[in-house]
Amino acid sequence: KVASMPFVLPSSTNPTLPFGINSQAELFDMIMVCHNLNPKIPSDVAFAESRVRPETQAAENVLHDLGVLSMISSDSQAMGRVGESFMRAVQMASYMKAACGRLKEDAKDNDNYRVLRYLAKVTINPAITFGVSDYIGSVERGKVADLVLWEPAFFGAKPKMVIKGGLINWSNMGDPNASLPTPQPCYYRPMFGGFGSAQPATCLSFVSNAAFQRGIAERLGLQRTICPVRRTRQLTKADMVLNGATPRIDINPETFEVMVNGIHAYVKPAERFALGQLYWFS
Repeated sequence: KVASMPFVLPSSTNPTLPFGINSQAELFDMIMVCHNLNPKIPSDVAFAESRVRPETQAAENVLHDLGVLSMISSDSQAMGRVGESFMRAVQMASYMKAACGRLKEDAKDNDNYRVLRYLAKVTINPAITFGVSDYIGSVERGKVADLVLWEPAFFGAKPKMVIKGGLINWSNMGDPNASLPTPQPCYYRPMFGGFGSAQPATCLSFVSNAAFQRGIAERLGLQRTICPVRRTRQLTKADMVLNGATPRIDINPETFEVMVNGIHAYVKPAERFALGQLYWFS
């Protein structure tokens, strides 16, 4: 319910994104492990079961699609997968289009609005929230951006190359002893931008404005570019790019049904997603 409030900057972690037929069962085991619960103790099992609500999981996906939840985060070593936030955003966008149809803001011949909405959840909106959007979060003049290049068939799953600050930092490469870049085994390797003095030129350390003004870089002899965090205390939901919706949200305390402006926010759990395991066989 707090996601509807104008002074809340809401996000959700990625284990239940997108909502699938196995989300409920997987989440139970996650909760048991990360909260150090004992399956032999009935109260522990009851606690875990009370946290697993398919109605809430389905509504989470709908709220993302409507731009009510502004960001996607990962959590780490508990109930999230830190390496899958972008891929799951793409999967969720694909599934929500299949389940709910085009957004009213989308053009007839493309899904650009929906694509940009989901992209903003993992790029510019987190940067705005943490006060670092002057430096990262979008591809603009004066910012440090990771330019990720994809082969169209593998978009969202396997990047071809990552360029940062004009330098290739990461790339899918073959055997380094071969005469060509294509001989297998092909896997991701650090490139020129990931070594030596090239690293500090494209790495940023974020500090408070007070530390920046007191010359923390000079005092500690830091090589990285030091950037002060700005404008975090005055933010509202209206600052969230393409994800600033504030509808009325009501939750049934008995059934956990979520209503958005009087409409039941629910999608059926998906049986199949884009960018599934077949992408990882090669």
